[in-house]
Amino acid sequence: MMKTIKYIFLIVVIIIVLISILIRLPSFQDRLMSVVAQNLLASTADLNDDSLSALVCGSRSPIPSPGRAQTCILVNAGGNYYVVDIGDGSAANLNNWRVDANKIRATLLTHLHSDHISDLADLHLMTWINSTRTKPMDVYGPNGVESVINGFEDAYKLDYQFRNEHHGDEIAPINIAGFTPHTIDLNSSVIINENGLIVTAFQVTHEPIEPALGYRFEYGGRSIVISGDTSYSENLIKNAQDADVLFHEAQANHQLEIMKEALSSNKGLLKILNDIESYHTTPIDAAKAANLANVDHLIFYHLTPAPRIGVMERMFYRGVNEIRTDWTSANDGTMAVLPLDSDEIIITEIN
Repeated sequence: MMKTIKYIFLIVVIIIVLISILIRLPSFQDRLMSVVAQNLLASTADLNDDSLSALVCGSRSPIPSPGRAQTCILVNAGGNYYVVDIGDGSAANLNNWRVDANKIRATLLTHLHSDHISDLADLHLMTWINSTRTKPMDVYGPNGVESVINGFEDAYKLDYQFRNEHHGDEIAPINIAGFTPHTIDLNSSVIINENGLIVTAFQVTHEPIEPALGYRFEYGGRSIVISGDTSYSENLIKNAQDADVLFHEAQANHQLEIMKEALSSNKGLLKILNDIESYHTTPIDAAKAANLANVDHLIFYHLTPAPRIGVMERMFYRGVNEIRTDWTSANDGTMAVLPLDSDEIIITEIN
């Protein structure tokens, strides 16, 4: 027995020595780099293109939380992708997960806060350079979206020019660079009706933001609703009726109360925490709204403050299980997959 252990130990030592020698050899480094590059190009993320699905590409609010990007959800309707909000860090998530940017058809903004729009330029770059896109990126949003897009265009017009001059029209075609804004008229609430997908916009309550929007996606007999930022909203309940999955923002005010006590000497931060208390939805109220809307599964996202450890997560959702049991707390990478013409709901992770 001891001899066997000695042999195993010796083999392990030899392997470690060999690896330490190999990683110093330029030829081995070059070969390793080649393999990595080939793997990067070999495949894209499997987002279940034969379904209606949603991928959380950002799960937090502006309050920092390690490992989480600001708010973003990518909805996949049979291989056509739509990005709902694109906060800081979310475009990097999409890149790191190797999401096929050629399948992104449009961006939908729920409102114009910075944590919902800050990665728009990075998303544009993903879908423009060396892509199959044939026109500028469509961006849907509430009143003011045209002003936001004009600002991005002014800020990045030199970027478009320089990349086009460097790479040429085949890689960076200047005629499709940039965005086409679409201001949503809630009197014509169906904003997309193509390839079997219907997207309906509706107003939620996020004063003083006017209007703030939520979206309902319907495809292949399945439905997903995204709340955007909102306090408890009767109109959201109306528009989420009988949905398969509701993504609802959540803010744990009982945790904010403790934060306010601990940070009382910081008057500016104290005012911010007081200001936001009334224009988000508590987890308990979001669960009540999901019940009233008769949704099958509730996913909490845009978490304020996003839980960093398990005990904070248990505290965040205190009382929710007394109201409903079919719910999930989103992380970056949480996915809801709805097979078509079925009642099945699969909750998984892209990682």
